Amino acid sequence: MTPQSPSAVTDMVSVTADDVRSAPTARSLGAAVATFLGLDAGTSAPPAPASYAPLAHDDPAAALKWLNSWGCRIRYPRPGEPDLFAPALHEWTARWYELLPGPGTRLGELTDDDIAPLGECYADLCALAAGTPDRPRTLGATAASKLLHGLRPYSLVPWDEAIARKLHGARDAAAYLAHQRLNRDWARHVLADSGLDEEALANLYGCPGRPLSKMLDDYAYLTLTRSDTR
Repeated sequence: MTPQSPSAVTDMVSVTADDVRSAPTARSLGAAVATFLGLDAGTSAPPAPASYAPLAHDDPAAALKWLNSWGCRIRYPRPGEPDLFAPALHEWTARWYELLPGPGTRLGELTDDDIAPLGECYADLCALAAGTPDRPRTLGATAASKLLHGLRPYSLVPWDEAIARKLHGARDAAAYLAHQRLNRDWARHVLADSGLDEEALANLYGCPGRPLSKMLDDYAYLTLTRSDTR
């Protein structure tokens, strides 16, 4: 496999919602990543090698800031207001953190046993208290998946409503498990198709350091979520 020209990359991203239910090829994934990052337009410089260090499990303030940087729009408590999110996240961490995959585990390395506890883990995180006492909310399905990705960026794949609905018909615990299994299988297929390891694949695509878990999310976003807004 060789790097594609911007015009070839643009042509390759004509992937339909039905197509995305099948594993992407190394070529179609590279096209999607290039489009997602704007590299196919020829106007964006290749991104610098990114740091995908896992979020600290014991720093709710950093986790909330990270979630909002991903567009979650969860209101921060004002001075003197009770903080709903921090104690709730500490309690969730005590219940579930040790059952997450190891921080260095890659998506394609996940076993069925690694994935098995993630449905209940995700469902409990969805119900986590956030916001403020006068405007309480739960974390919800999209933010919960993003936070799990932040805690385990190399192995757990986020989603949004369109991706979950179109691929799995739901956003419950069973659907989250199915999404992790599906992406695990996609990752193995892409690596076998390319003949490269994950780091070399990211370098080939012009996004050094980007985990395969996030590149597959880029692919699903372009083929499923973006089609909802066109």
